[in-house]
Amino acid sequence: MRKKILILGSKGQIGSHLVDFLKKMKSFQIIEFDLVQGKKFDIRNFNNNNLEKCIQKSDFVFFLAFDVGGSRYLKKYQSTYNFLINNLLILSNVFRLLKKHRKKFIFASSQMSNMDFSPYGTLKRLGEEVTKSLNGIYVKFWNVYGIERDIKKSHVVTDFVLKALKNKHIKMLTSGRESREFLYADDCSEGLYIIMKKFNFFSKKNKELHLTTGKRIKVIDIAKLIKKILLRKKIKISIRSSNKKDDLQNNKNNTPNRFFFKFWKPRYSIEEGIEKIINFYLR
Repeated sequence: MRKKILILGSKGQIGSHLVDFLKKMKSFQIIEFDLVQGKKFDIRNFNNNNLEKCIQKSDFVFFLAFDVGGSRYLKKYQSTYNFLINNLLILSNVFRLLKKHRKKFIFASSQMSNMDFSPYGTLKRLGEEVTKSLNGIYVKFWNVYGIERDIKKSHVVTDFVLKALKNKHIKMLTSGRESREFLYADDCSEGLYIIMKKFNFFSKKNKELHLTTGKRIKVIDIAKLIKKILLRKKIKISIRSSNKKDDLQNNKNNTPNRFFFKFWKPRYSIEEGIEKIINFYLR
């Protein structure tokens, strides 16, 4: 009998890649659950019987659903009532049912969870604590990038690619001097699969699991890579200001926990990942 895998947030940037990754394996039956599928997939609804049925019949749950987007989206909305309440409802409803039905699960956290000045980071930190209380596993993602359908929530790599293809002009929100560790979503999916497969092992290790590359690159260099790949299109790059600071992470740079690198390594370079995204949107 095939193992039933529930993916909450299955149409999101990471979720859609994870669905495709797991569907290639014949041993899994994938249950997709995302708000874009309709009202009965709204996790914020406390009386969502569909959510409970899906959790109840699943063998494993990936808790990826969240009201989140790239830096532009977070800067605009993370301190608003709707953003805060949406995510609190998502957290409380899903965790309540995971506890009720005693399911094994992975909660998608963020490397920003220790940034107390960020409401988004604080919410992820709360999710980590509840996950630990339920003996689940939380995984910290570091700037995962991939194919995105909801453009208003797009993250920096996809945002730059779309600006280059549509306008031939990458307008940056900062000077681009801030550096990040960028992970392609297919690599992220493989990492999540390995954690699920070895769930009992990792849950006993009591180690933080970080999905990242361990390689920093400046945001301005991401724009330059896109320009290089799209050389014939003659892409223009402009920065906001040489003094414009990173007001999302306040220039705070975390150091990743490298424990998980013993079991998994990213396959895609930043150049290869960007090329895959460009090729998708050029179809």
